[in-house]
Amino acid sequence: MWFLVKATFWFSLVLVLLPFLDPSSNAKLENGPKVEIGDTFSAANEAFQYVSAICIQKPDVCEKGAETFVALGHRAREGARIAYEFLDSQFAETGTPDAKVMTGTVGPAEVSSTAEPANEAMPVFKRTPVPEKRLAPKAAPTK
Repeated sequence: MWFLVKATFWFSLVLVLLPFLDPSSNAKLENGPKVEIGDTFSAANEAFQYVSAICIQKPDVCEKGAETFVALGHRAREGARIAYEFLDSQFAETGTPDAKVMTGTVGPAEVSSTAEPANEAMPVFKRTPVPEKRLAPKAAPTK
C-alpha cells in the first residue's frame, strides 16, 4: 500500500515538472496562479496535524480507515498478480530452454589422463584481494 502512495507522489511530481521542459507551456502558465513554497509546506503541515488529530478524537474512524487500506492493499496485490500473469502469458518465450546453456562462473573440471591426486584436479579459484578493516593494536598496559 505504501508503494501506491509513493508512486502517486512521484507521478504527481513528474506531472508538475513536465511543463518546465516545454517552452510553449511557459506562456500559458504566466497568467495562472502562483505557488509559494513556504505556504505550501505550511498547508501540508496543517493538513497532517488535522488528520492526526482525527485519530485522537475519533479512533473508530482511524480503525475503519486502516481496515479499508488493508483491504485495498490485498486487492492491489491480487491485481498486480493478475497483471503479471497476463504480461507473462503475452511476452513469455515459447519453446524449451536450450540444454547447452550453462550458468555460473566455474567451468567443468578437466579430467587428466595421468593418475593425479584428487586435490590437484580441483579447479583453482582466483580471489581478488579486498582490503580488510583492521583494528589498531591495544597499547601495552603500563605499570
